[in-house]
Amino acid sequence: MWVYEKKLQYPVRITNTNPQLAKIIMTQYGGPDGELGASVRYLSQRYTMPYAELKGVLTDIGTEELAHLEMVGTIVYQLTRNMTEEDIKKGGYMDYFVDHTAGVYPAAASGTPFSAAALAVKGDTITDLTEDMAAEQKARTTYDNILRFADDPDVRDPIKFLRAREVVHFQRFGEGLRLATDRLDPKNFYAFNPSFDKKPPKM
Repeated sequence: MWVYEKKLQYPVRITNTNPQLAKIIMTQYGGPDGELGASVRYLSQRYTMPYAELKGVLTDIGTEELAHLEMVGTIVYQLTRNMTEEDIKKGGYMDYFVDHTAGVYPAAASGTPFSAAALAVKGDTITDLTEDMAAEQKARTTYDNILRFADDPDVRDPIKFLRAREVVHFQRFGEGLRLATDRLDPKNFYAFNPSFDKKPPKM
């Protein structure tokens, strides 16, 4: 059960139109390392996590990623809401505009639509938490790359906030991985499971 508070997690107030910048920021809406994928990944992984603390971490972070999705969508919308035909042509936004006008559509900066194929949900505690740590670093790197091209302080401010949250999430997942490693039964822990030493049955 979620309670929706009708305000952004962090304010977004962009006044300058910049469809060229919107096109690259869009990747954090629906790209391979974006907020949509992160939220679905974590909220799906939580079902098979064996410990209540880890279920809680995945639920909390997955929910926060939905808030980040809302922020990124707002950034893209505010960067394109007042664009003119000249802005569209100058910003190289024509191909996106033809398909989606000024709608906020989940896609990567390359134009590739969002795909669940980018998600990693393995059902193995160690695998999923390791993937989650990597996912947060990939998202952090993407925000770093966005900041290299964004010179508008109204854009940079919320992007810096989002980047900082990726670092915090990475730390939380690292703590979760340590907790899981300490608690897992060595007989079932992949590094020590004796069943992997057995020869496979003859076919």
